[in-house]
Amino acid sequence: MSLTDWLVLFLTLVFILLYGMYKGRGQKDAKSYLLANQELPWYVVLLGIMATQASAITFLSAPGQAYTDGMRFVQYYFGLPLAMIVISVTFIPIFQRLKVYTAYEYLESRFDKKTRILTSFLFLMSRGLSTGISIYAPSIILSTILGWNIYITNILTGGLLLIYTYSGGAKAIAHTQKIQFLIILGSMAFAGYLLIQQMPEGITFNDALFIAGKSGKLNVITTDFDLNDRYNIWSGIIGGFFLALSYFGTDQSQVGRYISAKNVRTGRIGLLLNGLVKIPMQFSILLIGALLFAFFALKPAPVYFNERSYDILEDRHPEIANQFNEQHNALQQKQIAISKQLLQERDANSANIDQTVAEYKAVQSEIKDLHSTVEDTINETGISIEKTDTNYIFLYFVQNTLPKGMIGLLFAVIFLASWGSISAALNSLASSSYKDIQLRLRYKDHDDKKQLLHSRLHTLFWAIFSIGVAMFATQMGSLIEAVNILGSLFYGPILGIFLVAFYYKKINGSNMFISAILAELSIILIYNLDLISFLWLNVIGAIAVFFFCFVISLFQQVITKDER
Repeated sequence: MSLTDWLVLFLTLVFILLYGMYKGRGQKDAKSYLLANQELPWYVVLLGIMATQASAITFLSAPGQAYTDGMRFVQYYFGLPLAMIVISVTFIPIFQRLKVYTAYEYLESRFDKKTRILTSFLFLMSRGLSTGISIYAPSIILSTILGWNIYITNILTGGLLLIYTYSGGAKAIAHTQKIQFLIILGSMAFAGYLLIQQMPEGITFNDALFIAGKSGKLNVITTDFDLNDRYNIWSGIIGGFFLALSYFGTDQSQVGRYISAKNVRTGRIGLLLNGLVKIPMQFSILLIGALLFAFFALKPAPVYFNERSYDILEDRHPEIANQFNEQHNALQQKQIAISKQLLQERDANSANIDQTVAEYKAVQSEIKDLHSTVEDTINETGISIEKTDTNYIFLYFVQNTLPKGMIGLLFAVIFLASWGSISAALNSLASSSYKDIQLRLRYKDHDDKKQLLHSRLHTLFWAIFSIGVAMFATQMGSLIEAVNILGSLFYGPILGIFLVAFYYKKINGSNMFISAILAELSIILIYNLDLISFLWLNVIGAIAVFFFCFVISLFQQVITKDER
């Protein structure tokens, strides 16, 4: 990067750190530190909810996801608006009325202490692990542009945000998220505009969409019902609904955003607006990835987007790399020529366009096969600790195409997006481990100062834990898939526990405790056997809790009758 880029990156990050420390001053107790005294207006709640969900993974990995697999990933969010309505009607009034610090406090009053602790533990594991992935995502940037060791950058990335998260708590997090998200949205929109401007001369936005469409990258809706297909309209609406219901309704990282609101109405407005805005926002980010595919169909692209790994391959195995380069250059020239031919035939309404499309897809298939060969070679030779280059696609475009200053700002965006989600996650983890685990197991009364101290120590612990997880995130491929798969292993059973609590009044604590454990073990077994796409695990997990509750309840009734 240029000096200008470094200055933009440095000044943006320093501004956020100082702003967070300023807004988070004056902490006195756990309520101010963990809940921001429940004084947040609706627009801060909205931006906090969106910033918590839209981590660096969203902006780093989503364009690469669309580049490789098309835009069908957007269907993952189709169930979200429905989930926001259910949560607004059912969850928010209960949490606000009970004045809870965490969502899991309610479970103790409904069931018992052990059910609260178990559910909190499931949350802590899922959120702690996924936060580690969120730390790893921006670490890729530092590792790539500076040539630093990825393990060192994990520590730096996860450590910097502690400057305001540790000291300022929920208030600092909420107000920094507000600024962060506004910068992020503006920067990504400008990056999309520059992408269109950087297209080859004479290529319009419609031309780029045409190429992306013929490449199969605009596959927004897929209607085939296939339980093993990760992204289709059925898994998106049904599985996505259950996942969103669990994430926004029972995951403390999101619950903490809207229980910090002034009242029920304020929390509802923030949550419902999130349901309206999220799909168009995600669609736009994925569209950048589809347009990137069109961009590199008309301009030379690298053999492998992780340039550093490929440079090592060229140094160690020059003969193999030269062979790859020759094949790639020939295929690239052919793809560019056919792409231009497609546009010409479209404009001329040529009868030969179908044949040209077939040739175009054949070339793409060859390029994909070559890329897979390159990827396998890099992995087999132990050059890279990452399985794919998906997370480098957007980065390559930023580094090699955008003007000075904009590169630094886009790198800052990745950091800001990461900090927004990580800081909220650390706050929620600290809330749950302190309130749901420590205080429920040790029964010690803490005054205001001790509450604040212990809340901060829990924040520090989870930061260290998440950085440790980030050290192993290199083996997870596409990060945006990895974090959602990880959530799906836990969210279904957690959601089932809350749904039973709300709607199945006859179930007692012991029944629920056993049912929750059996449901979680079932989900882990199903996932390990690879029986079904991960989105459906959320549905199965929630239903499994109901099923086991019913069976155990029936069994208890039989035993009671026999004893009589």
